[in-house]
Amino acid sequence: MRPFWLQQALESTQEAVCPPLQGDARCDVCIVGGGYTGLWTALMLKEAVPALDVVLIEADICGAGASGRNGGCALSWSAKYFTLERLFGAAEAVRLVRESERSIAEIGAFCVANGIDCDYRLDGTLYTATNAAQVGATDAVIAALEHQGINSFRRLPLQQVQRLAGSARHLEGWFSPAAATVQPGKLVRGLRRVALQRGVRIFEGTAMTGLEHGTPVQVRTATGSVRADRVVLGLNAWMARAFPQFERSVAIVSSDMVITEPCPELLRQIGLDSGISVLDSRIFVHYYHNTSDGRLMLGKGGNTFAYGGRMLPVFDQPSPYRPLLRESLGGFFPALAEVPLAASWNGPSDRSVTGLPFFGKLDGQGNVFYGFGYSGSGVGPCHMGGQILSSLALGLDNPWTRSPLVKGPLGLFPPEPIRYLGSLMVRNAIRRKERAEDHGLRPRRLDVRLARFAAAAGKADKG
Repeated sequence: MRPFWLQQALESTQEAVCPPLQGDARCDVCIVGGGYTGLWTALMLKEAVPALDVVLIEADICGAGASGRNGGCALSWSAKYFTLERLFGAAEAVRLVRESERSIAEIGAFCVANGIDCDYRLDGTLYTATNAAQVGATDAVIAALEHQGINSFRRLPLQQVQRLAGSARHLEGWFSPAAATVQPGKLVRGLRRVALQRGVRIFEGTAMTGLEHGTPVQVRTATGSVRADRVVLGLNAWMARAFPQFERSVAIVSSDMVITEPCPELLRQIGLDSGISVLDSRIFVHYYHNTSDGRLMLGKGGNTFAYGGRMLPVFDQPSPYRPLLRESLGGFFPALAEVPLAASWNGPSDRSVTGLPFFGKLDGQGNVFYGFGYSGSGVGPCHMGGQILSSLALGLDNPWTRSPLVKGPLGLFPPEPIRYLGSLMVRNAIRRKERAEDHGLRPRRLDVRLARFAAAAGKADKG
């Protein structure tokens, strides 16, 4: 059984699977990976040079990875401003925040222009506090955004916050209109349809088994090969497994979600009658939004960590944290406490040291490019990733190819087993810290110190 979003999308369209590659193929650009990154890159390449011969191979079906199972929150990089400024300087940080907001709008415009019905709703986002310790957590970054003239947030009166969020758990809230929600499975399958219409040759059920540098590059598969002038790798969480040099560049961690059966009348009664996304100020945040068919989706990141970047079987199973998410759902919305859950699921996200994706040339080669590390927040930024990777593949000189985002990973995690054991230690410290804060207690100093290791890279796992 596929994750809920992807299964719903597949049932709504009944599209035929693209056959696997058989034999050898030749093309201008070969893209490996059929998620948001690979498909946006393919579409932008064809838009720039319609005659370009683009082949895309996908190990499963397009959208089977994070693109078909995320939370559906298309968010900007506003909340990451301090990280952007620290790494790249103020000018580039300002540009990237603006571009991240522009990408959200452009995703919606693309869907309208191409008939992609993915429940895109540009209804904004609400960043909140759900305990006294979280109050004021957003103030500093809002002040910095305001100073740079790029602030889209405004503080709302508490009564309005609780009405928009549908819950009295929220103690303060900042609203930005520069955010959207989508049905992620329908979005990725819609991008696939448009790519096929524009002449991209897609081979599903075709995993890359090897890559040989050269001119052309050869991408090997179990049943053939693709020889291409340029190759783009959009494997995301699977990148570290395919290329050992990236094993310490990301930590593989789950984000877990539940979704209710339709309950539109109850949602209207509690005030959740728009597509607004709501996120609290935890390190591993709670995030939720309603759906166009009257359901409530709630998720939480930072749960299952994978040793050595492995793809664990649990990532393709119902969430083992379903009872915890059920409890959180009832805590936010007592009126929904008895509403049945339609599904739970989880999936691997590629958490980078900085909490930001990174891009570059594989092994210094001038014709093999990669991008990953979206850290659980890729719905909007993958559109930027498509701009970066298509620009690199076309050999352009523009702000994307000159961006420090293309310098590769900007930090490494410790080697195993230190990374795995350290991740569990930090995760458990965060849980104890936030549990204490939820009960109005002062957390232990050690837990606060350990939690700072995760907090340094910003909130995680919400898109």
